[in-house]
Amino acid sequence: MKTASERHFSPGSPEETPLHKMLFLPAAALCCLCSALVTMAAEQLIQDELTLTRRVGESVSFSCGGTEQCWSSYPYVFWYEKKENETFRVILYIDKSSGSVYSGYGHPQKDDFSVVNKQNSCELKIKKVKPDHSATYYCKCYKLDTHICLTVRGNLYFIFGSGTKLSVTDEQVVKPVVSVYPAASRAHLEGNSSLLCVASAMFPPLVQFSWKRQKKNGGEAEELPPAEGEQLELRESGRTIAIRMVDGSDSDTYKYSCWVKHEGGTVEAQTQQEVPAPAASCPPEREPADLPALQPADLSFQSQCRVKLLCLLYTVLIVKSLSENVEQHQIKIFVSFTHIFK
Repeated sequence: MKTASERHFSPGSPEETPLHKMLFLPAAALCCLCSALVTMAAEQLIQDELTLTRRVGESVSFSCGGTEQCWSSYPYVFWYEKKENETFRVILYIDKSSGSVYSGYGHPQKDDFSVVNKQNSCELKIKKVKPDHSATYYCKCYKLDTHICLTVRGNLYFIFGSGTKLSVTDEQVVKPVVSVYPAASRAHLEGNSSLLCVASAMFPPLVQFSWKRQKKNGGEAEELPPAEGEQLELRESGRTIAIRMVDGSDSDTYKYSCWVKHEGGTVEAQTQQEVPAPAASCPPEREPADLPALQPADLSFQSQCRVKLLCLLYTVLIVKSLSENVEQHQIKIFVSFTHIFK
C-alpha cells in the first residue's frame, strides 16, 4: 500500500499525516515541522471583506487575492461554503492557468455560483442571492515551498483566505459605535498597560480591531505593529470588546486610538487615552450629581465587564509564566477560562 506522500491526490481530496505517526517523529523532525507550521500560519490568501449584506434577489461577489502564491503546477483555487453548525462544503474550483471551472462536488446550489478569473485573484459570484446562501465563504489553494523541510505533504500545503460572511436579510447595515478606555486592572502589570476598545450597536456584528499610536508632540498616527503587545477579544450580544496590552515604557511618548473595521466603514474611537491612564471602570462610571443615574442595564454591563476583564488579564499573566511551572499553571488557566464563560 502506498504512503500518503506517494499517493496521487485529486482536487479537493483531504490527506493529512496521521497524528499517531507524527508522535514518533524524531525531535529534529518535530522542530522542523513546528517551523513549517509557523510559516504556513503566516501566509494566507486575501479576503478583504469581513461581511457582505444583501437582500433577496441582489447579486454578490466574494474576492480572493494573492493567488500568485499558489503553486503554478497545480493552479487550482477552491471555494468553500461554511454554514453555522455545519461542516465546510466545497462548491467549485477554477484552474487559474486555463480558466476552466469544475463544480462536480454535489453542492445542492452549484448552479447559483460562477467564478471570474483575474491575474492575481478570482471572484466567486452569485447572481441572485437567496436566504439559503447565508454562510461564510472561503478560498483555498495549494502552495509549494522548497525552503520547508517537512510539511503535511512534502513541501506542498494549503493556504486559505480569512473568509467573508454573507447575510441575506432586509436589515440595514449599521456602523459600530466605538469607544476606548483605560482598562480596569492591577496597575503596571510587568511594566505593561492595557487599553479597552468597545464596538457596539452594529450590524452585521462582525468587526476587526486595529490600534494606532501618535507621538504626544505631534506627527502622523502610525498603526501599532501586530507583534507589539497582546490583544484579547470578547464577544457578547450587541458588542465586541478588544483588550490591548501595550508597553508601559512608551507612556511618555505615545497616545493611542482604536480603529474598527466594519462593512459600513472603518470607525475611529471617539476619544484617545494616554497610557498609563487613571484607573477607570468599564465604561467609566458617572457621578449621579453631574449626570442622570445609570440604568440597570448599564450597571449590569459594568459588572460583567469588570469580572471578565480581570479574568482575561489574569489569564495573560498565567500564559507568560508557563515556563516556570507548566502543570500548576495549566490548572489555573482552566479555572480562569471557566470563570470567563460562566
